[in-house]
Amino acid sequence: MVLCCLGMTPVALAELKPISDEAMGDVTGQAFMHVESIPGPNHEFTRMTLGMDVETRVNIDSAELGVIDAGADFSASDIALGHISRDATTVQYDGNTYAEGDAVPFEAVQPYIELAENPAGTELAGFRMGFKQARGSVSSVTSSFSGDIGVTLVDGTGVEHAATLFDGNTQATNYRATHIGINDGTADCATGTNCAPLSHLQSFVVGSDNGDGTTGFTDDFFIGIQREGVDWQSPDGANVITAGKGVFINLPSSMKVDLGQLTSSSGVPRLRTHQTDMGTKLF
Repeated sequence: MVLCCLGMTPVALAELKPISDEAMGDVTGQAFMHVESIPGPNHEFTRMTLGMDVETRVNIDSAELGVIDAGADFSASDIALGHISRDATTVQYDGNTYAEGDAVPFEAVQPYIELAENPAGTELAGFRMGFKQARGSVSSVTSSFSGDIGVTLVDGTGVEHAATLFDGNTQATNYRATHIGINDGTADCATGTNCAPLSHLQSFVVGSDNGDGTTGFTDDFFIGIQREGVDWQSPDGANVITAGKGVFINLPSSMKVDLGQLTSSSGVPRLRTHQTDMGTKLF
């Protein structure tokens, strides 16, 4: 009677019992982080994936990575992921239109961090950050680039060429490249013949070809840092991308770029990346 008057309730006690494998099989859910071990011929990999999606627009004043030996593996200014619509009639890479001033985000699904170790598991050979799915615009004024930019260049006759990175002496390279062009024997980066400074490629879209004029997601967008050459596997296991020692940035793209426009003095126009529209160039 006293307990009832005081508003007290009895405490329920229950015994904890282990759940069977059959019962566990009926439970579904999604972890915030998924960790997996991936075997490889030369390295063992550990990938940690976050179960989250991101839509973002980012501006970075400048960035330098791999600064050593009087140079940088990557050096660029006015870097941007995502952009801002200039008008409501232009169909963007995702097939949608956006009102003037609206953000067209960079889309990133399931970001991951991956480690590469030697077979004995005693030494770290490489580290990378990427996304299981990504698409969106990338803008920059780049002076040094290590990695791959997967745009297609279309010459004056309509022939398509996979873009090749060059140094200032027109030597094809994916390490500290300064120019981009076609590798058919006609490029001359000194004279600007079928070759242009990387700074002329002011904006392009990362992603895959949907086959209908729009851009789909890619799983091969990543930034890696390696102590030695590492064969990174795509998250779906379909591709292997070899990254050399140092910083390596992989930017897959289905975008087709007019070679004449790229090599012209104006280059490929920059998308709008600031609320105040500064035209095709920032300054």
